[in-house]
Amino acid sequence: EKFTALLEGEFNPAAIEKQDCEILERAEEQLRDYFEGRRRRFQIPLELNLGGFARKVLGAVARIPYGKVVTYGHVARRVGNPRACRAVGVAVGANPLPLVIPCHRVVAKSGLGGFGPGVEIKRTLLELEGAL
Repeated sequence: EKFTALLEGEFNPAAIEKQDCEILERAEEQLRDYFEGRRRRFQIPLELNLGGFARKVLGAVARIPYGKVVTYGHVARRVGNPRACRAVGVAVGANPLPLVIPCHRVVAKSGLGGFGPGVEIKRTLLELEGAL
């Protein structure tokens, strides 16, 4: 219900088909648990239509533990291309599920770096996880 209300606030309510969807219900429950401090990892089946490099980057990002941060350079090294920091940033910025695939845990070596939903949200998420 809350998820539907959120969608209706962002989109035309007539365009939202209301029906039971187990994956969305599971996602809503897991998101609620995360924000209430009861979940550290999401268990939602994902199908990402991404190219090889972006898929590698987001796979590495998905393995960053709760409450930890790594740099774009660290991710670049993890995917076998240590000079691809900017390309990692582009791939992270294109993350279609920025909370489920925790790109907020990737920071610049000089500070927080960017975040699609906004740097203040990134800071809030990292504070929630005890990383700041």
